[in-house]
Amino acid sequence: MKPVIKLYRGYANREELIVFGHIFKPNIANSYEFEKKRFKNARSIIKMFMVSTIANADVYLDYKGEKIHTKSLNDGYFKFCIPIKDELERGWTDYSVTVSHKGEEVTEKGTYIRPYEGNLAFISDIDDTFLVSHTKSFFKKLYILLWKNINDRHIFEGVVPHYQALSTAGRDNKDERNAFFYVSSSEWNLYTFIVKFTKIHKMPRAVMLLKDIKTSLLDFLVTGRGSHNHKFEKIKHILEFYPHLQYTLLGDDSQQDPHLYENICKIFPCTVKAVYIRQTGRNKKRKTVTALQNIADLGVATCYFKDSNEAITHSKKIGIIS
Repeated sequence: MKPVIKLYRGYANREELIVFGHIFKPNIANSYEFEKKRFKNARSIIKMFMVSTIANADVYLDYKGEKIHTKSLNDGYFKFCIPIKDELERGWTDYSVTVSHKGEEVTEKGTYIRPYEGNLAFISDIDDTFLVSHTKSFFKKLYILLWKNINDRHIFEGVVPHYQALSTAGRDNKDERNAFFYVSSSEWNLYTFIVKFTKIHKMPRAVMLLKDIKTSLLDFLVTGRGSHNHKFEKIKHILEFYPHLQYTLLGDDSQQDPHLYENICKIFPCTVKAVYIRQTGRNKKRKTVTALQNIADLGVATCYFKDSNEAITHSKKIGIIS
């Protein structure tokens, strides 16, 4: 049976193209059903974490008529970092990857973005930043993940108009969009779910940078937990990859976003324009207030908000959106 390729949205600048994905054994890797109810939904969610990856598979990127060869890592992950000789088109562009394994061959198409010319970019967390997840409560989060299908999951009120306004901020041509990145401690297992959820709610199309793939039921039980250091490294990478852009960081106070963003601002004091943190509890957290004050001391605009309308008003006040 043929292997299964999962391609993720890639990205490029004027010097380098980066595309990546996973290779799975031909089992249930592509059979998720997110519109089932209760037990059937739970089964589909659990299936996402019961995958088997393929190590050392031959992977070929079709780039401008040339086949570039690499092999998948031990967890089935592969990544191409390709130096660019000719100018790439701006906006979203298709790419093609072929995998050859044990005499079987399969090809899939993905997309990558080279941002349009402009000054702004946006990096957002996912869980409890725009997707209601209750990450502070392990059992409540697990219940919602298992028993609420994609149509029953909620997005915070006001998020969509805010993010849509940010995606066209500063642009006369509304067909062009600012670059968006969703960086989360959710695992790559949930990529398809997140893509479908953001499409349903008409959120900006974004490059997603998630946590390492999980391959067991035990891993499922601790999804989204553990160290968040990978988020710091991925955000740092984005800011270094597109150093000419001014970034707005969006997160929440349920985990480590305020402290991660504080550290990012201390390293990139000229690059971050604003930081938005959603208040997830009844009261504002003292440590979050302190982190945001430290950020504000660097000249970065901050907003600690309960309602997304507060964030929209703040974005207008500081001139990000009109």
